[in-house]
Amino acid sequence: MTMEQIRELVDATPFQPFTIHLADGQSVRVPHPDFIAIGPRGRTVIVYRSDERFRIIDVMLVTELRVGRKRVVR
Repeated sequence: MTMEQIRELVDATPFQPFTIHLADGQSVRVPHPDFIAIGPRGRTVIVYRSDERFRIIDVMLVTELRVGRKRVVR
């Protein structure tokens, strides 16, 4: 996966919630563009939850992006 693929989903108009799937089998939902921040070097993203907790994700560990039930990239 590339940071550019993630940026395309974050910047899409209209925005559609998407899920980031990781190499270890975990997944992280991005319900709104306000819930994701892209690191300055493009290596990591931070996904926030509504309870203020967050996940720092190394983009190299992203295996798939899904919008709704539709697979976008694998």
